[in-house]
Amino acid sequence: MDIPDFETIMAPLLNTVKDGKEYAMTDIENKLIQHFDLSEEERNQLKPSSSHETIFQNRMRWARFYLKKAGLLEDPRRGHTKITSQGIEVAKTNPQRIDIKFLMQFQPFVEFYSKKKSPEIERPMVQYGENFAGYTPEDLIIEGYQELRANLQKELLDRLENNSPQFFERLVLELIRKMGYGIDHKVLGRTGDGGIDGVIKEDKLGLDEIYFQAKRWKNTVPIHQVRDFGGALLGKKSKKGIFITTSDFSSDAYEYVKTPDAKIVLINGDQLTQYMIDYDVGVQTAETYSLKKIDEDYFES
Repeated sequence: MDIPDFETIMAPLLNTVKDGKEYAMTDIENKLIQHFDLSEEERNQLKPSSSHETIFQNRMRWARFYLKKAGLLEDPRRGHTKITSQGIEVAKTNPQRIDIKFLMQFQPFVEFYSKKKSPEIERPMVQYGENFAGYTPEDLIIEGYQELRANLQKELLDRLENNSPQFFERLVLELIRKMGYGIDHKVLGRTGDGGIDGVIKEDKLGLDEIYFQAKRWKNTVPIHQVRDFGGALLGKKSKKGIFITTSDFSSDAYEYVKTPDAKIVLINGDQLTQYMIDYDVGVQTAETYSLKKIDEDYFES
């Protein structure tokens, strides 16, 4: 199944703690993972902006947050939660689903949810309506970010396809260097040398070299192109090669580079534009937003 949204998580979360005991959030997470039968991939999928919090943990945190605002949960100590007397009464009714509409019956939640810092600021669920039901504020930010990033990738591909081959080769060299590979480099030019376009010296003494091929293709790159590049690497007695294209590679080309003899990394147009954005090649920062959260250690007594 898909990773559940925070509203779908609320009823099972409340049901998990309905016995009135104090629970560690890690224990609740494990119980909910079993309840939703999440796969290994789903339970470990990280937020795009985080290296430590998973999407499920984030949505579980928001579910807990809203239940607390409604007075159904409380935090007896850091990293733990407990059902309140009001929560116990709700749990007895065995609600099949708890969502924002359900929580609006509790006055503490109404006061929290309708509160505004200024006339211009609306809470996401109120402003966008049913189309965004189940989205946390962070979900909305991530959704918008991913849409903007996808559009930027498409625009980058268009620019690459409308520039010269020489420009593309120079861009590839700059990207590889920004990724931390090589202290010296050169474009070899169109020598017909097995399709090798350039070489990077990976260390200061030039003991190890990385050869690359950069091709602006409209169609899928066939396996024989990758094989030819592999043969050219052998001729150079090189163990490392990078083949970069603006399109994609055939399935048998991907299989070919998995063999022990092939030391080639394939980078297609989607991966290329992602790297360009991540390493600031051909792009610049337009806006920066910094999300803050409570520093729990600061308030520890």
